[in-house]
Amino acid sequence: MEAVRATEIMVAAGARELRDGQTVVVGLGLPQVACVLARRTHAPALSLLLEIGVTNMNPVDTPIGLADSRIFYRATCWSGFLDILGMNLHRGVVDVGFLGALEIDRFGNINTTLLKEDSGKLRYFNGSAGGNDVASLAGRVIVIMRHEKRKLPTAVAHLTSPGFPGGRSRKDLGLRGEGPQRIITDKAVLGFDRGTHQATLLSLHPGVELQDVIENTGFRMETPKTVPATPLPTPEELRLLREEIDPKNVYLG
Repeated sequence: MEAVRATEIMVAAGARELRDGQTVVVGLGLPQVACVLARRTHAPALSLLLEIGVTNMNPVDTPIGLADSRIFYRATCWSGFLDILGMNLHRGVVDVGFLGALEIDRFGNINTTLLKEDSGKLRYFNGSAGGNDVASLAGRVIVIMRHEKRKLPTAVAHLTSPGFPGGRSRKDLGLRGEGPQRIITDKAVLGFDRGTHQATLLSLHPGVELQDVIENTGFRMETPKTVPATPLPTPEELRLLREEIDPKNVYLG
């Protein structure tokens, strides 16, 4: 069998964070792949919401954007942004927000707006879309991204979506939910300390050395004396990912 790729470990780890019966607002890319994997394995009653208003879709042939009609296949509802962001997120019925990020800092604050180049020039990206609503109002937040020092800075270049700003309690800031709970990267899984609200190392992916993670993280994080290994995907999870969910390696490749 082909060697297990880091992306496959990432989406399997993300899928295992989801529980049957939960309601999840999901972003495109690896979050989408992880949620579909969860629905086809241990969480068949998982309710998936796209911010544009599509509900409980069963994507085919790895759609590549919200305007790609393959993502709407067998959806049970197609409403709009106001329904997802208002009647769901703001009403408090979303259990999990599953997001990507350009940057995320030690307090789980997310930047999807801009990056500053060494020359001082600013590069602008998509911005918030529904990300701020998701991070502010979902019961818990999971972020999936590449593990690079520049993507895990001490402080984000722009705070698009809040985690624990300044290490403060979300309740004190008027934010709903538990905030960010997991950062799943291609090297490790990080969590957040309940007291300091700072990122902590939970597990290393098989074959990844602790020093590699430390050197590629832009902030100091709490590290246990013995770091467990992130579980590998099961043979059935690998079959689903490679043969049904993303056979063309659009996101996993």
